[in-house]
Amino acid sequence: MVEPFVHLASHPLRWQLATALGRSDLRVRELVQLVGEPQSLVSYHLRVLRDDGLVTARRSSLDARDTYYHLDLDRCADALARAGAALHPGLRMVPAPPEPRRLPPASVLFVCTGNGTRSPIAEALLRHHGGGRVRAASAGTSPRDRTAPHAVRVLRERYGIDVAGRRPRGIEDLGDQRFDRVVTLCDRAREVLPDGTEPARTHWSIPEPDGYRDTVAAAIEIDARVRHLLPTLTHDS
Repeated sequence: MVEPFVHLASHPLRWQLATALGRSDLRVRELVQLVGEPQSLVSYHLRVLRDDGLVTARRSSLDARDTYYHLDLDRCADALARAGAALHPGLRMVPAPPEPRRLPPASVLFVCTGNGTRSPIAEALLRHHGGGRVRAASAGTSPRDRTAPHAVRVLRERYGIDVAGRRPRGIEDLGDQRFDRVVTLCDRAREVLPDGTEPARTHWSIPEPDGYRDTVAAAIEIDARVRHLLPTLTHDS
C-alpha cells in the first residue's frame, strides 16, 4: 500500500505548492501567480493538503478577508520518515551530521510591528540554535517602548535565554545594514515593510500573542520555524 504522503506529494501541482509554502507563508493569489494555474485548481489542491494536515490556514491579522497558508514541516518530516521506513528499514531517515562551516555567518533580520514579542523571540532563538553560524537581529515597523514581559519570561523559563533589559528598535535604526534573509512575523509588517534589495524575504503569519499562554504557543511555533530555517540559509552574496 502506498504511503499517504507519497500519494499526496507525487502530484506535480501539490509538490509545487508545498515547495513554495516551505519557503514562506503565502496567500492563494500569490500561489496562483507562482504556479501559473487557475485559482479554483490551486484551492482544490490546498484543500487536499489541508485535509491531511500538511498545510494549515490562518486569517490575516491585517485583512481578515485574506488567508495565509503554511506548510507544517515537522509533520512533513514525520511523514517522510514513515514513508522511507515502510519501503525498507534501511531507508529510515536519520538527521544528517552538521557540516563544517567555512563561510561567514549568515545574517537574518526578523521584523514584526512592535518588535516587542515575536521578532525578539525569533532573534533570540535563532542565536540560540545557530551556534555562531548566524547573525540575528530584529526590528519593528512601529516599535514599542519595551520588550513584552511575557516574551522575557518565556525565553528565560523555556530556553534559558535572558533578554531582560533589551529595548525594541525600529527599521530605521538599522541604518544601511544588509541581511541575507528578512523574515516578517506579522501580516501588517509584511504589508508595510518597504521593498528592499535583500536577496530573500520570508513571511511567517503569526498572530500577536495576548497573554502568557499565547506567548508560549507563539514561541513554540517560532522555535519550530527557526529550526527549519537554519538549513536553508546560504551565503552566496
